[in-house]
Order: sequence, then structure tokens, then C-alpha cells
Amino acid sequence: MTDKYDVVTNSSSNFSQRDLAAATKKLSEAEIVCSWLNFPISERDWIDYHHIETCRIAAPTFQEQTRAEYLTESFRKLGHTAYLDDAGNVVVPIIFQSGLPFVAVCAHMDTVLAPRHSTDIAVAEDGTFVGPGVTDNGAGLAALLALGKLFQNHSQLSLVRTMAIKKNILLIASVAEEGEGSLLGMNYLCQLSPLAKKLSSFLILDGASTRHITAEALGSSRFEILIQGSGGHSWNDFGTANPIHALARTVTILADTDLPESPRTTLSVGVIEGGFGVNSIPDLARAKVDIRSQSSEEMKSLVDSLGDALKLGVEIENRRTSQHPLNYKIREIGHRPAAFLSSQNYVVDVIRAVDSKLGIQAHLDCASTDANIPLAMGLPAVAIGAGGRGGKVHTASEWFHPQGREIGLQRIILTLSLLLTKEFEEDRRVNQNEHAAIHNPK
Repeated sequence: MTDKYDVVTNSSSNFSQRDLAAATKKLSEAEIVCSWLNFPISERDWIDYHHIETCRIAAPTFQEQTRAEYLTESFRKLGHTAYLDDAGNVVVPIIFQSGLPFVAVCAHMDTVLAPRHSTDIAVAEDGTFVGPGVTDNGAGLAALLALGKLFQNHSQLSLVRTMAIKKNILLIASVAEEGEGSLLGMNYLCQLSPLAKKLSSFLILDGASTRHITAEALGSSRFEILIQGSGGHSWNDFGTANPIHALARTVTILADTDLPESPRTTLSVGVIEGGFGVNSIPDLARAKVDIRSQSSEEMKSLVDSLGDALKLGVEIENRRTSQHPLNYKIREIGHRPAAFLSSQNYVVDVIRAVDSKLGIQAHLDCASTDANIPLAMGLPAVAIGAGGRGGKVHTASEWFHPQGREIGLQRIILTLSLLLTKEFEEDRRVNQNEHAAIHNPK
């Protein structure tokens, strides 16, 4: 999960907030839902244990298989039919009635940093979990496993039938959410999976905090710039076009680019590489550029500016030499679609009703998460934290404390209960196979 900013727009559905508040109150008082809401308290130790054990299995982006196999086996031990799909996602269908659409509950498996040894994930004396990935996204994966345990007892299904269930559950532990993974796992699930057209709504579990509801998708395009020349000796071959000089000019031009404040749009050069020694002219220079915006149009405009800046930077350097001019190319290395808050995103209204019931104060925001894919397709989705407290994400000293996890899990359970038992206008699109496609996905 990456950059966020607040969203102030309201959404709406075919249910008023009063209707949803009444439905939330009624559901929370139902016998079976009451037992579900007590689950995070009664199973606290089990959840904490599996949180730690999951995080001790390294899962850097594109290398999630060992963790995926562990999670698959964990769900199978709980009595579920769990499997890996063609993208490497862990898929766990929980079927109440055949033929019903699914509410997808997803948490990404991959981490920016990974433990080198199992002991890199530790528990401090005060109960704090410490180590890479314990919050992002150990918290989400622990919640996913908790849901697996909650729904393991199939004898409950006779009681579930009294709730007039209208949807099934699909638990997903996805691959390649972070960095250059570019949401590969979620993109496969939503567009290429055999289950794609059966998904009605999405709860994305990412991190710990319950203070936000991500309902807008912060888009991003990421590029690698390559500038190539002949290279040479810094004295004997002086005058030969220098790729680093051209790259430096390009970066300067980019840094001076005017960017709109609304919709907020950013550009950052995050990596620069090139050269072998101080006394040589390099034959190659490269950089990685990150472009972000809530607006797909603004991203496209900035991509055009990137191409213009590179062309100019290389042209200026080539004017200094009459031989061996520089060549350049741009390669896209990642893309995440952008999306504004949709008035049809009923999951926002549902979770607001739940927050009101539980006394949670949360704000809408825009961020880059697995929710980008369904949001860009016009599907109802939010990304939320799974409870507890965390910090220093994407560092070796990342930490998580389970205090407050119970309220986060209760929020997920009650939201899921509403989504399972209510039928919204947008759900008809699932039955009619009307999912929109994302153009040019990565």
C-alpha cells in the first residue's frame, strides 16, 4: 500500500444510511452473528500465532510461492478446498449455496522487504511483533486466516440459512501487489480468472489501521529510462556523448515540470544508475520514474512529458559530439489504473454503517492498493486495515501490536455479514456479466 490522500465525496446506493443502520443493528443482534463477533476475542491467541508464523515465511514480490503453499495448506487444515490459481494467488471458496455470486475478501501476500531468517520476525516483551511485513501485510493475512477459521465449521451452515444468504465468500491471498508487481494477482483474479464474472464486491485487507476507507484508486505508471552510448576514457575520449549527462538533463527537465494540484499528480525519479568509475565515460545510464495521479488523463499527459524530456535531454548532449550519438528508450515497468469514487460503490455505505455501529471514526481516502483493479472496473470495493496498530512499514524495523485487532476483525465480520445478506442494484451486473474491462493492464 502506498501514497494516500483524503477524499471528501459521498457515495450512495439503493439503500439509505437509515436502512443500512437498521440492518446493521438487526444483524449484530442475530445469534450467529453475535457468535461471529465474539470470535476475534475467543481466538486471539490462535490469530496472533498464525500471524507470526505467516510472516516468518519470506515472500518478496514475485517470490511468494513458499508462503502461498503454507497458506494453502493452512486453509486445507481448516477444512476448506484451497488451491493456487494460474497467477499464484491462494483461492479459498466458501460456498453457502451453489450458483450465488461471491464477495471477495483479499489480502496480498508479498512484502517489500523479506526476513532472511525466521528469527528476523520477533515478539517484544510488550507483545509487539517486529520485522519486515508484520503490518503490511501480515495484518491482512492474519485476518484472512481468521475468516477461514471462523467459517471452518460447516455445521454452522444450517444456522446460516436462517440469515437469507445471497452470496458466497471467496478468500484470496494475492501475489504481486507491491512495487513492480503492479497488482498482477488482483488483475488476474478480476479479468482472467474463471471466477472473474462471479465477483460482486471486494473487501481488500491491507495493513492495520481502521481509520481509513480507501474508496478511490491512486493510479501510477512506472518507467525505466535507458540511455546508451559508446563510452570511453574521461580524458582521451572527452567529447564523446555522455549518457549520465543526458540523463541528468532529462531529470532536471522533469523536476521543473508543472504538475496540477487537483487532481493531485506527482512525478518522482527514484533510481539512477550508470558508470563504472570516476575516470571513465559510461556507455549506459538508467533511471526509474514513478508517475501518480487519481486521473488517468493526467497520467497520460505526464507520460508524454516524460518522453519529450528524454528526447530533449539526449538531443542536447548529442549536439556536443559529431560521432557515436546516444540512443535511448523508455520501457514501462508497471501500471496501476486510477479511479474516482463511484456513486454506485455500495461497499462504502455498508462499511460506514458498520463503523457507526462499532464507534469507529474513519475517513475516505485515495491510495494505491489491490482495490485499484476492481475500482477501475466499476466494481464495488474498498481497502481497509485489519485492526491493531502498526508502523515503519516497508522497513526492517516494521512493527505491529495486536491491541485493537478485535475491533478491526469485528468490523470486517459485520461488513461481510451485510454484504452476504443484502442485494444491491450493482449486484445485478454480476448476474448479467457486465464487468467493465481495464484497458492496457499490466
